[in-house]
Amino acid sequence: MYVAAIFLPLLGAIIAGLFGRRIGDRASMYITSGLLCVSAVLGAIILYQVGFAKTGPQEPIRLFTWMASGELSVDWALRFDTLAAVMVVVVTLVSAVVHVYSIGYMGHDPHKPRFFAYLSLFTFAMLMLVTAENFAQMFFGWEGVGLCSYLLIGFWYKRESANAAAIKAFLVNRIGDFGFALGIFAVFAIFGSLDFSTVLPAAQELPGKEITTVGGYVIDGQTALDWTCILLFIGAMGKSAQILLHTWLPDAMEGPTPVSALIHAATMVTAGVFMVCRLSPMFEFAPLALATVVTVGALTAFFAATVGLVQNDIKRVIAYSTCSQLGYMFFAAGIGAYPVAMFHLMTHAFFKALLFLGSGSVIHGMSDEQDMRRMGGLWRKMKTTYILMWIGSLALAGVGIPFVFGFAGFYSKDLILEAAFGAHTGLGLFAFWMGIAAAIMTAFYSWRLIIMTFHGESRAPAEVQAHVHESPTVMLAPLFVLALGSVFAGALAVGWFAGHDWAGFWGDSIYMRNEGAILDAAHHVPAWVKILPVVAGLAGIGLAYAMYMLRPAWPKALAKRFRGLYYFLLNKWYFDELFDRLFVRPAMILGRGLWQKGDGGTIDRFGPDGAAVATQGGSRLAALLQTGYVYHYAFAVLIGAFGFVSLFVFGLWG
Repeated sequence: MYVAAIFLPLLGAIIAGLFGRRIGDRASMYITSGLLCVSAVLGAIILYQVGFAKTGPQEPIRLFTWMASGELSVDWALRFDTLAAVMVVVVTLVSAVVHVYSIGYMGHDPHKPRFFAYLSLFTFAMLMLVTAENFAQMFFGWEGVGLCSYLLIGFWYKRESANAAAIKAFLVNRIGDFGFALGIFAVFAIFGSLDFSTVLPAAQELPGKEITTVGGYVIDGQTALDWTCILLFIGAMGKSAQILLHTWLPDAMEGPTPVSALIHAATMVTAGVFMVCRLSPMFEFAPLALATVVTVGALTAFFAATVGLVQNDIKRVIAYSTCSQLGYMFFAAGIGAYPVAMFHLMTHAFFKALLFLGSGSVIHGMSDEQDMRRMGGLWRKMKTTYILMWIGSLALAGVGIPFVFGFAGFYSKDLILEAAFGAHTGLGLFAFWMGIAAAIMTAFYSWRLIIMTFHGESRAPAEVQAHVHESPTVMLAPLFVLALGSVFAGALAVGWFAGHDWAGFWGDSIYMRNEGAILDAAHHVPAWVKILPVVAGLAGIGLAYAMYMLRPAWPKALAKRFRGLYYFLLNKWYFDELFDRLFVRPAMILGRGLWQKGDGGTIDRFGPDGAAVATQGGSRLAALLQTGYVYHYAFAVLIGAFGFVSLFVFGLWG
């Protein structure tokens, strides 16, 4: 059962990818979707056995030896602890929903087998990542989701913008992956192993010691652990789109909407958060690395929220929301509240997938229109989608009644803020206030999206208005599963994930120093700390309602009044332009110089081209000897014979 839950998506990818043309579109869609649904059911059983009944496997399930070279030995094994089981459920459930939804959304696409094969392969790569028992296997899954994201973002390869977005995602992630690879090399140099069962228990012994690496170098243990964790976190920054390595995520919207939902809710971008939590025994003893995680996470939460305020593409608004929410997860992990980070990862998967697939329903009903400025008044014709988008937005904004009940984000996001405040550190307070500011902006842009899309007068062209329609049942039915999670997942899971039962639930899969004192501190913060996030969310909603419903002229007036700030946010803090000036253009100049001066002017000139010219010159000289006169040839033979005899005589006897 455990192995089947992981490998069934791979089976579906093989069937649809290799035999899709033979079995047809419908069979490809149904087989891959059916196998994912079975995998999701098995994942739920695994979570019950591992997380609740505690009857799961106590040791990793070893399949075979992957590689053995000298001191390096890597097994292909599946690790099933609570952390892995939670991720298996999240990944397979969201992927199953996306697969079923895609049957309707991709109904008119001519390449359905290829699309569903990519989706299933993407899911398998993520499952390999979360069940990895060693760094090498994790890196396999890490690179696998990177490859599949490239294939899916660029799925509509005839669009130049899709190809550019896919290449951008691939290259930006290579930067992060380079840091991740260096971190893995450092782990092997320090510990002499890549197995989690060997490395993680040994990490806490490093601080205060001098260690001798595999290469024979003696270094300070604390410094080595800090920088190893920072290198690993650079990999997480790329995969999880944290500030500086975030630029690929909004452009990834060029792929089909189901791809956006899968990337943002359950797979690729959650890999970094999972990795930090998996390596909690290392990060807990690396204070410099934790400070880096907190700082980057808090800045990302704030930065992405500011950009989301002014975006007009419905999917890009939600994309920046993902970037911001991942920042929350990281600064939760950075202050040591790993269970809370995972709790928000789980609830976020529900409402973010709901919002993306809901936006896909809007795009489907609007004849592929994504610009909210060309929408409006859709609630009358798309009432089900409207209600579902409301549920997702309420969960994202963290709306609820303190001490009573709330949507999923109310429990997880607010608990992150409470933990940050309860840490009683400078960085914790910095993250807390950045999170509060982001909460206001999150609620604002969520209701800006709702109002611009569904309320007011329609701004769509007449031909589009005439064909606006609700999505088919095959697309809407999966959204109700996500809606249930968006409403109830937080209330049902908070006790297990981050409440009084957290230690029994997570077991040894997450390590926290001081027996989880940070969680106790989070639950005992002052009442105003618990109430403030809700007030912040309601303030953001109220401001959006005032500006886009009651005073619709205000947004344009403010954009005109604060033109510089508006364009600064609209152009995403000019990160793309900055990177283009600092890295892309110099790289182009260097590449062009190496091509023209190095390759063409030097290598080709004195290499292949030079040899060709010399051969041509020699041939012309040799051709001069071919006169056609016999006495010329006889004379040449005589001279040759004379030279040969002279060389023989004088060379042999001096």
